[in-house]
Amino acid sequence: MSRKKMLIIPVFIPFGGCPHKCVFCDQNGITGVSVMPGENAVVETIEKYLATWKGSGGKEVAFYGGSFTGLPIETQKKFLDCAAGFVRDGRVDGIRVSTRPDYISNEAALFLKENRVTTVELGAQTMSDLVLRLSGRGHSANATIEAVKTLKAAGFKVGVQFMPGLPGDTLESIIETTDAVIALKPDFVRVYPTLVLKGTALHRMYLNNEYSAWGLDEMVEVCRVVFARLAQAGIPVIRTGLQTTEGLLENLAAGPYHPSFRGLVENKVSKTVSP
Repeated sequence: MSRKKMLIIPVFIPFGGCPHKCVFCDQNGITGVSVMPGENAVVETIEKYLATWKGSGGKEVAFYGGSFTGLPIETQKKFLDCAAGFVRDGRVDGIRVSTRPDYISNEAALFLKENRVTTVELGAQTMSDLVLRLSGRGHSANATIEAVKTLKAAGFKVGVQFMPGLPGDTLESIIETTDAVIALKPDFVRVYPTLVLKGTALHRMYLNNEYSAWGLDEMVEVCRVVFARLAQAGIPVIRTGLQTTEGLLENLAAGPYHPSFRGLVENKVSKTVSP
């Protein structure tokens, strides 16, 4: 039996809760959203998606684009209350949030659990401490390990996002990151090949010849290996590559972008017996 498609209702909180901008990040350009939504806007977004949904799969409200648990607790509560009403009414099955690994604690996990959050996505980006430092992340790989442990112990569904091709990355470090993520046994992963977006610190590094953007063909080959390893471990990749938007295309300066990046990778995987 085929798996029913799930509805993820995205609510973007650009840079919300982020302590600083990582070298690669431009949430405004990626999402087209530049201001924090108010409560009415959150409710309207949820209503809009539910009104047009014709599927029969599960439904979740997802707070993306920032580090949710880095927001003031009253702001987190405000957003979660907006979504929780739909959960209580049975119109939505759960809530998911995305955040930084170092912004997860036992207290944070308990708060999320008490407020009907069911899934937490961690922006690990890499499991290489060197690459984390060069990317301005401000946390270690161990923070991701501890965050996953904490969330799993609290009963959350856990996703891990990583970005092959960051400053300092090599094929070897990307494979090591993949294997380290597999060892964490997340419920799913997202793989976002690093793109150079205008106005970011990474763009300045690129213009100053301090960073070389990865080519499309080489990143497809890298992701072929990543996909094969994850598939062998039984971990689904629920998203590969940024969604094509007008803002993304306007702000893209360099990097392995393709509107059907996943299709390129899966086509290559299908033609290869093993990584």
